[in-house]
Amino acid sequence: QVQLVESGGGLVQAGGSLRLSCAASGRTLSRYGMGWFRQAPGKEREFVSCINWSAVSTTYADSVKGRFTIARDNAKNTVYLQMNSLKPEDTAVYYCAADKSLWPGKSAMNYDYWGQGTQVTVSS
Repeated sequence: QVQLVESGGGLVQAGGSLRLSCAASGRTLSRYGMGWFRQAPGKEREFVSCINWSAVSTTYADSVKGRFTIARDNAKNTVYLQMNSLKPEDTAVYYCAADKSLWPGKSAMNYDYWGQGTQVTVSS
């Protein structure tokens, strides 16, 4: 089993940047594909980005493509989400998740472990 803890959220003005981190413990992160999801108030949880175990493959939601970058450091057991050019519509709780499949996808149902989330608020 793996435990995930997100950090790096906060309040930022539109156009600003934040970097989220997801630290894993319990098992080595290299055994998992990793994803980021977000959930805004009153909305369903949605896919943001994912990365395979070796970081050779990344996928992004259309809404964040070109602005967000996912990365991982297996030696540090950490996954990152660099978020640039933030918009008010990016406001949400951001969750990282681990998929036992080394090649994760966009469906939240495929992920086995979840963090508690970190709040990102973008003001206009």
